[in-house]
Amino acid sequence: MTVLQEFVAALSSGRIQVVDLTAPLSDQTPILGLPEQFGQTWPFRLSEISRYDDRGPAWYWNNFSTGEHTGTHFDAPVHWVTGQQGADVSQVPVSQLIAPAVVIDHAADAADDPDFLLEVEHIKAWEAEHGALPTGGWLLYRTGWDAYGDDPERYANAGRTPGISVECARWLAEESPIQGVGVETVGTDAGAAHSFDPPFPCHSFLLGQEKYGLTQLRNLAQLPATGAVVIAGPLPIVSGSGSPCRVLALVER
Repeated sequence: MTVLQEFVAALSSGRIQVVDLTAPLSDQTPILGLPEQFGQTWPFRLSEISRYDDRGPAWYWNNFSTGEHTGTHFDAPVHWVTGQQGADVSQVPVSQLIAPAVVIDHAADAADDPDFLLEVEHIKAWEAEHGALPTGGWLLYRTGWDAYGDDPERYANAGRTPGISVECARWLAEESPIQGVGVETVGTDAGAAHSFDPPFPCHSFLLGQEKYGLTQLRNLAQLPATGAVVIAGPLPIVSGSGSPCRVLALVER
């Protein structure tokens, strides 16, 4: 068999499991609210065009409206001022949309402290146990926050959500071999990151280094610490700063 035939056979037999890391997209999907003086994203909305009626007797379809960074979504470098000369979401090489992934799990720490921050020392300790971070891969940061994804108020938690420290964000951007970070929270930065120096360091450092972000992931608890492959499929929006996307993980069982 060819490599692809073997892959399809492994999918069919269950030797490779497909885990959906995507939150359902609806009018209940949590969105990030900014201070009033700034522009705001639109919540997700469906507007019915027709549903087997006089507007279209044989078909059902909708228009939808929302912001680029709603629900499970992909952050392209151009999303942040530090990456303004970088790629928009349509320019991200498709080869980078399929990449190895590792999971660093600090759900217990985040349960004890909603302001918990990932530090370089945490990653070094993880590497001592599991090996180096994957070159060109994803670091998926599990905090257990996906448990609150259907409760927008609890999910926002009055701005107290876990994230990544300034020093760690800089290290991930400038020294680590990964291509991006994925999180379960509404954005890649901690809820308190507006007061960090610099503010929103994951956005500032990672996107400024032509790396990427994945946010509002779910089901990271179903992935092993190493060995998964992630498929992230944003819409190729020309000049887009990001896009809602379907994120899948392939796991050998």
